[in-house]
Amino acid sequence: MNEFAQARAVVPLGLAQTLAWASSYYLPAMLAAPMARDVGVSTPTVFAAFSLALVVSASVGPWSGRLIDRHGGRPVLMVTNVLFAAGLVALGMADSAPALFAAWALMGVAMSSGLYEAAFASLVRLYGHDSRNPITGITLMAGFASTVGWPLSAWLEARYGWRGACFAWAGLHLLVGLPLNAWLPRAGAAPHAKSPDPSTTPLSTGASPDAPSATLTTVLLAFVFAATWFISTAMAAHLPRLMQAAGASLAVAVVVGALVGPAQVAGRLLEFGFLRRVHPLLSARLAALAHPIGAAALLLAGPALAPLFAVLHGAGNGILTIAKGTLPLVLFGPQGYGARQGWLMLPARVAQAMAPVLFGVMLDRWQAGALWFTAGLGLAGFAALLWLRGHAPATHSAQAVLSQKASR
Repeated sequence: MNEFAQARAVVPLGLAQTLAWASSYYLPAMLAAPMARDVGVSTPTVFAAFSLALVVSASVGPWSGRLIDRHGGRPVLMVTNVLFAAGLVALGMADSAPALFAAWALMGVAMSSGLYEAAFASLVRLYGHDSRNPITGITLMAGFASTVGWPLSAWLEARYGWRGACFAWAGLHLLVGLPLNAWLPRAGAAPHAKSPDPSTTPLSTGASPDAPSATLTTVLLAFVFAATWFISTAMAAHLPRLMQAAGASLAVAVVVGALVGPAQVAGRLLEFGFLRRVHPLLSARLAALAHPIGAAALLLAGPALAPLFAVLHGAGNGILTIAKGTLPLVLFGPQGYGARQGWLMLPARVAQAMAPVLFGVMLDRWQAGALWFTAGLGLAGFAALLWLRGHAPATHSAQAVLSQKASR
């Protein structure tokens, strides 16, 4: 595969993904409080509306994936920029709780076809089995979405108010995001059919090619994604508070939180470099262990090892983000990838929506001990990844099972 040709897709898609994440997933962190004051609702109500967006995204995801399988990512992602713009304009105009929830619901539709799952499906539609490196490339770029998005949202809010910030993000989708996605190559009649290299073939050579094996692999993979997204979202929402509950000062908690983003990028660089030579299942297993090891170190040794926890959690989360794109590809193949991703990520999106509230309750009740729950969840995900070795289905049978499910 010509690397220059891949770069033609990776660079614009990575930039467009940075914009999409910064203006949706990372938006409430900076704008929820002023939004709540102006609309006349509580800040938790704003986050509840955001959770609705995640649930809508999960529900619409399989349908969006099927559109990408059929038409390629370019037209779907271009429409998504328009949907993002419409949702952000609606959000900027919201003057009541119902209007707020309606705007976030529209944002959820845009998120279902405009974030990583859609980007991964677009790359697989273009490059088939050769998509591992492009997937890693866009996650490397979009890994800076919070680094760009949070300061820009804060600056826009301070200068123009939160409504002006929403309108500005909407304009960026039309003036920047839409042209970037329009620059993507057009998809051909079928996914790239080149045989995969040894690092992207299933580990198990004796897997039974029956339908139950395909179903079990689907269930295991969906559980891994749900567990890891719950952990990631819980930490993103509560990490500073968790560090203080573990005995760290506020200053240390802020510094520790700042380590997570660079550690995620470092993990993705590791995947792009050394780990690209190994099977994605192996790198995913190592990454799944990172959070439990870091949590155990923090809970047993105290805040002195808080930086180690942040680095391990961030690096593991960075690699697992890539695994969400590569594991379905190597276990099932490129055929029907978009719809399959939608179904696999549906439980993960629901878990993501529930994580801030549930982990917040655990933190209130158990303080730092709540971290034992996420550590156990990470170990359960690791066990599921180990089990996948013996239950990797034959590609064609797996595709048949999931295509039937996706067509319902």
